[in-house]
Amino acid sequence: MNRKQFLGILGLAPLFYAMKNLNQLYNYKDQLPNTEKMPVLFLGHGSPMNAIEENEFVAGFRTIAKTIPTPTAILCISAHWYTKGTKVTAMELPQTIHDFGGFPKELFEVQYPAKGSPELAQFTKELLLPTEVELNHDWGLDHGAWSVIKHLYPEANIPVIQMSIDYSLAPEKHFELAQKLQALRNKGILIIGSGNIIHNLRLVDWANFNKDNHGYDWAKEAHADFNKFMLEGDFKSLINYQNHSNAWNLAIPTPDHYLPLLYTLGLKNNNEELQLFNDKFVAGSLSMTSVKIG
Repeated sequence: MNRKQFLGILGLAPLFYAMKNLNQLYNYKDQLPNTEKMPVLFLGHGSPMNAIEENEFVAGFRTIAKTIPTPTAILCISAHWYTKGTKVTAMELPQTIHDFGGFPKELFEVQYPAKGSPELAQFTKELLLPTEVELNHDWGLDHGAWSVIKHLYPEANIPVIQMSIDYSLAPEKHFELAQKLQALRNKGILIIGSGNIIHNLRLVDWANFNKDNHGYDWAKEAHADFNKFMLEGDFKSLINYQNHSNAWNLAIPTPDHYLPLLYTLGLKNNNEELQLFNDKFVAGSLSMTSVKIG
């Protein structure tokens, strides 16, 4: 082989790799059986301590899991992976990330050894076109994912990938991006948004942290609006969260914990039921409200 022939082969290398990836994608889709449409969840994850504590909220997670067919895999959109651009974890074995501080050693010792799925990551990347999606091999499962999924599937026997939240996108773009993931629901993939609808850590009432269903007046006002709009299907009002009252501004001081809700709502079909659970306040300025669709 002469130099010119060798360079010609090198020039075709990107095409060969692209064809290989496309073949792998088709093989993965073919291997996934068609299923009944999977539900979609938004989980109010609250404190990382929910990973190791026994309380009504983690009991609520376990209860809702019993109403869901066993997933083929899980795609989680967590408030704690907030990035420039959209990314999807694509490693075989994602690490358990302890992305917090000041908690007991016992919490840092928790591992959630679920496998990843490079194939599902590639499938997700293709579904989201023309949006560019980076296949990421550095992140893993942050506590927004593993601290709640461990209660749904404690044996860590369901593959899990995460999709990041692109902070440069407008709220309606997150909603539209979610709609492109609809095909995953017919392949046994459970899609989970993980955050907190009301999440103002600066105003936490530490003195009443353990008081049952304790919410400030502004939190109760915003909560009533959120639930009303969700149950009535007025998602436009929820997408335009920045155009409401001061109560909403206090409930959503930053969008990171709120935007996972829009991914869940973006996947709702007109004829599907929306159910609220774990619908309580914590420490005045947090809500654990969770949502099941379908």
